[in-house]
Amino acid sequence: MSSHVQAKGRRAAGAARRRTPREVLTSAGRAGFVARGVIYVLIGILAIRIAFGLGGQQADRQGALQSIAGQPFGTAMLWILAAGFACMTLWRAAQAAIGTDEPGEGGSGRSAGARPGKRLMNAGRAAFYASVCWGTASFAAGSGGSSSSNQKSKDWTRSALDLPAGRWLVGVAGCGLVVAGAMIAFRAARRKFLKKMTTVGMGRRSRQLVVASGMGGGIARGAVFAGAGVFVLVAAIRYDPGQAKGVDETLRSFAHTAAGPWLLVVVALGLVLFGVFSFASARWRRL
Repeated sequence: MSSHVQAKGRRAAGAARRRTPREVLTSAGRAGFVARGVIYVLIGILAIRIAFGLGGQQADRQGALQSIAGQPFGTAMLWILAAGFACMTLWRAAQAAIGTDEPGEGGSGRSAGARPGKRLMNAGRAAFYASVCWGTASFAAGSGGSSSSNQKSKDWTRSALDLPAGRWLVGVAGCGLVVAGAMIAFRAARRKFLKKMTTVGMGRRSRQLVVASGMGGGIARGAVFAGAGVFVLVAAIRYDPGQAKGVDETLRSFAHTAAGPWLLVVVALGLVLFGVFSFASARWRRL
C-alpha cells in the first residue's frame, strides 16, 4: 500500500514538473496582454485629448511612453511595461516554435498554431513585440527610445521607394495594411475573438464586457490599420514618402473628415476599448 502511494506521489510530482513550462508561458502571455492593454488605453486617451484640443502629445506608443515617464515612479513603471512586452515576446515565440492549444478555425480540436501559416504569423508577432520591448527598455534607460510612428513610417517608405520596384513594394505593403485592417474589423464584428476566450463560467456582465470591448476595440483598431494603409498606398502612387503616416497622424486624419473631431473621438474610444479587451484577454483568453 505504501509503495503504491509513493508511486502515485512520484507520478503527481512528475506531472507538476511537466506542467511548469506551460504555466510559465501562460503567465507570460497574460502579462503581455496587460502591457498591450496599458499602451492602447493611453493611446486612446491621448487621441481623445487631441480631438478636444487638450494636449499636444503624439497619440502613438512613443506618446504613451512619455505619458508614463511623466508620472511618479514613471521609470519603474516603464521597466515593468518592458518586462510585460518581453513576456509577450516569449509567449508568441513559444507559439511559433511549439504551436498553441487554441481551437482551429472550424471549431475542431486541432491546434491552429500547429499550421505553418499560424506559426509564421506568431514568429512575426514575436519579432514585433521584441522590437516594442527593446524600444520601451531604451526609453526607460533614458535614451529617448525610438522615433515617433510618423517618422518611422516616412523613413521606411523613403527607404523602400529607393529600392528596385520600390513603388510596387510600397503599394503592396499599403494594400496589405488595408486588407489586414478590414479583416481585423470584420472578425471583431463577427465576434470571432470569442473562440479564443474561456466563456464557460463567465458571468453575464463579464461576457457583455468582453463582447463590447472586443467588437468596439477590434473595429477601431482595424480602422487605424486600414487608414495607415491608405496613406502608404497614396505614397506609392505619388512616389512621395511624405504621404505615409504613422498611428498619430492617421488618428489625426480622422478629425479632418466630414464628421470632424467626433470621428476621432469614436475611434479613440474604440482604442481604449481594445485596451480593456486586452485586460480581459489576460483574464479569460485560453493560453
